[in-house]
Amino acid sequence: MLKIRQAKLEDIVAITDIYNEAILKTVATFDTKIKTLDEQKSWFLHHGPKNPILVAEQDDVIVGWASLSEWSDRCAYSDTAELSLYILEKNQGKGIGRKLLEAIIQEGKKAGLHTVIARITEGNETSVHLHESVGFFHIGIMREVGLKFDKRLDVYLMQKIYKS
Repeated sequence: MLKIRQAKLEDIVAITDIYNEAILKTVATFDTKIKTLDEQKSWFLHHGPKNPILVAEQDDVIVGWASLSEWSDRCAYSDTAELSLYILEKNQGKGIGRKLLEAIIQEGKKAGLHTVIARITEGNETSVHLHESVGFFHIGIMREVGLKFDKRLDVYLMQKIYKS
């Protein structure tokens, strides 16, 4: 049975493993070097009530995570967050991403955010459609801003604005 819950610091190993899999195998992140547990612990501790992290547990195993991170450290952006969503490769295509996305969107609303930004690398139509299905809309394309696996990559910007 799938359970979505708030992440705890003791989940950091699983969160790091899932993220490192994405670093090594996908263009979903533009990180190119795997993260250490210390780096990820620092990232985790930078989150709080306004910037939650959720995990998806399947039969007591963490198979995915989602977070809302600070978009910018400038005060005027305090009600804006950036979405991250990662699912273990072997668990993709099973609806886990949708459930995590819906849950993290609700957490952002409860936290009083005004808007959430998503950056999606070209070629990931599944992610684009998933985001559209929960109210994200396209706001632009950053052309050739990434270089990974010897390819220049575009990034699609999407945004969700919470209704008052």
